Amino acid sequence: MSNPLRFSANINTFNACADRYVLSGYGERLTTDQLIEAATQVPDLTGVELVGMWHVDDGNVAQIGRQVRDAGLEVTCVTPDIWASGKWGWGSFAANDPTIRRAAIQEVKKSMEWARQLNCEVVDLWFGQDGYDYPFQADYLAAWDRLIAGTIECAEHVPEVKLVLEYKPKEPRTHCFIATVGKTLLLVEKVNRPNVGAMVDIGHALMAYENVAESAALLQYFGNKLFYMHFNDNWRLWDDDMTVGSVHTIEMLELLYWLDRVGYAGWYALDIFPYRENGVRAASESIKWIQGLHGLLDKIGRARIAQVIASGDAMDASAMIREALLG
Repeated sequence: MSNPLRFSANINTFNACADRYVLSGYGERLTTDQLIEAATQVPDLTGVELVGMWHVDDGNVAQIGRQVRDAGLEVTCVTPDIWASGKWGWGSFAANDPTIRRAAIQEVKKSMEWARQLNCEVVDLWFGQDGYDYPFQADYLAAWDRLIAGTIECAEHVPEVKLVLEYKPKEPRTHCFIATVGKTLLLVEKVNRPNVGAMVDIGHALMAYENVAESAALLQYFGNKLFYMHFNDNWRLWDDDMTVGSVHTIEMLELLYWLDRVGYAGWYALDIFPYRENGVRAASESIKWIQGLHGLLDKIGRARIAQVIASGDAMDASAMIREALLG
């Protein structure tokens, strides 16, 4: 029996998305108030994600909480900004400069406090700037010592808020330390705190040449540590943050099956960047794709899917999917 699907979206989905060629973005820049209003226009969307210091801070946390609630939404994740400022360019938790490391930890602690005030269970810990670009640039062992120690300190700061480790192979660094599901599980094990788990961002897993369904299953198998999901798509070469199901449709179907099978009960959160598309339409289409593929699982029947997987017969699997899609 599958859990009810709850949909959230990074609130930046509805803003003008910039790239390194058009720094101002491809559309109109909106205020946080306007972004919340845009989120209400997406059918079945009941949650939003905020970025610390972009949308929420010490001065407006109560006001933002009221606005989100009045809009009929809830805050599902707060992401501390430890990657989008030049000072983080040489690392955050793993930086060589102890002053920078301390500042990064404080940013995460503040985001955890804001999350608690917003009745939000999840803070996203993405070490985007913690990595390296060249050979002989990084002390790998010291970096892991720092990542472990900093994560433990934050986890113990607000134990009732979950820290979800978001892994990514590259960007903005050519190599990120927390790059794969395996490395994420190693960090979770070393930190060994009940409120520390993982997020799977589908695009990041695709970049890492992972099968996302397997990654989700492994995180649940090793301690029920899949706390959150980011849905998007790409061509595997880069983190394109395309709409859900636009490229890897069959892999998405398998992922949804395994999320049900391992008992995932968290949010189905969109992390898409519709650079040239309308954000409300892109989010609406993404949710419809998830709902439609989930309905396809019902049509096939989970018992039949389990039998096909148990057989290990690829042509049986192909026939099952073809018949479901094409009749």
